[in-house]
Amino acid sequence: MSEDSFYQGRVAVITGGGRGFGKAFGTALAARGAQAVLVDIDGAVAEAAAEEIRRGGGKAIGLAGDVTDEARMAEVMTRAAALGGGIDILINNAGLHSDEYGQPIFKMGLVKVRRLFDVNVMGVVTCTIAAAEHMRGRAGASVVNIASSAGHMGGSAYGDTKLAVSGLTITFARELGPDGVRVNAISPGLMLTETIAAELPPETKARVKAMQLIGDDGKEEHIVDAMLFLTSPQASFVTGEVLRVTGGMAAGV
Repeated sequence: MSEDSFYQGRVAVITGGGRGFGKAFGTALAARGAQAVLVDIDGAVAEAAAEEIRRGGGKAIGLAGDVTDEARMAEVMTRAAALGGGIDILINNAGLHSDEYGQPIFKMGLVKVRRLFDVNVMGVVTCTIAAAEHMRGRAGASVVNIASSAGHMGGSAYGDTKLAVSGLTITFARELGPDGVRVNAISPGLMLTETIAAELPPETKARVKAMQLIGDDGKEEHIVDAMLFLTSPQASFVTGEVLRVTGGMAAGV
């Protein structure tokens, strides 16, 4: 079976799907014949991204939803499942990661720290539980969580949330394995997306790149390629794994 034919008619739900990695994931999957369901807290942004995919010939819808809202995520997954009799791919991509949430805990304060964990950790739990009933027994069904190299390095609440995501990946792989659903994660290093490039201080970029074994810049397409591998038949014997895509930065951690 070719890669493109594998994705034909499959339903893929991507949280944080209105921009960045999420939009890129939806675009790549739709280009291969999947029905992309882009979920974003900003519904207008999600629908704009979906419309862009449709203009390119793909199938996509945009839905508003906060990943911490249990009732709304149940509605979203039910609507997505109605498009193709179930859900084949869930990408837990939504997360808080801006400079605002990369500060020390004592500087952020309890309210922001709680919100960070609610979105980055409990959002993964909420969406996976909501989607699971629509994924069980679907041949080739898989979940991909987005972790971060910050989770391997320690020293920040953001990194701690992503370390939790890596742990949840193993737990859900164990719990959903008997139902034929694989669960893996991608742990990106420094990826110079438009947002990151705009807000990252040059000295931070230089420091991180000095830790890499590959001198090139990390790009959005590197993470898209990893997602396509983990959701494809080529990864049919891969579950409970965290794939580090860091240019070798994580090799010394």
